Amino acid sequence: MLQIYRLVGSYGISIIILTVLVRAIMLPMYAKQQKMTARMQEIQPEINEINRRYARDREAASLKIQELYDKNNINPYSGCLPLLIQMPIIMGLFALLRDPLSYMTDSSMIIAVHDKFMWIPDLCQPDNWILPVLAGVTTFLTFSSMGGAGGAGGSSMNVMKYFYPIMLFIMGRSFPAGLALYWSVGNIFTYAQNLVMGAQKKKKDFTDAAAAEARKNVEKKMKNKA
Repeated sequence: MLQIYRLVGSYGISIIILTVLVRAIMLPMYAKQQKMTARMQEIQPEINEINRRYARDREAASLKIQELYDKNNINPYSGCLPLLIQMPIIMGLFALLRDPLSYMTDSSMIIAVHDKFMWIPDLCQPDNWILPVLAGVTTFLTFSSMGGAGGAGGSSMNVMKYFYPIMLFIMGRSFPAGLALYWSVGNIFTYAQNLVMGAQKKKKDFTDAAAAEARKNVEKKMKNKA
């Protein structure tokens, strides 16, 4: 943060640049996590059917679900690893921006963290409305762009999609504006990621469907000739 500030001379812009840099570095881990989540969603109907069929035999259900994971080459725990790696980084940034002067002892930062940025008179003080609203709205958009699994997973995602934005709005009104700025910029970056990844997945699904249809047509012609 200090090095970025020395380059740009603005605490607010330093927060934005740091947020984008950290999110870009974590992008491969996030993409892996999202890919595993998408694969889990694809087999969720089969998992639901196994749970229904073996409702009275949980051990058999667990074995069948594990067989399903093995068949589809899925490790249900591998999606948690990227999240575990990201959490200390996110929590570290949260602590830094919540109380920057506890971590940055350089004399130039004592004044810098109180810089005016756009409409915000002091980034160490809460912004009562604009940034909290932006944090809440971008959180909602981020959850919406993730999609959702069916069943209980989809219900949980819907609860989080509406609960988290409200929580972030309330928290944003009491936290320093610099922290709300970090959260909002991070959400915008993640929302853009999800849109790009979603478009790529749709393109791949369309290509796969077209290839499958072409194979069916070829097989049908060969049968007709035979």
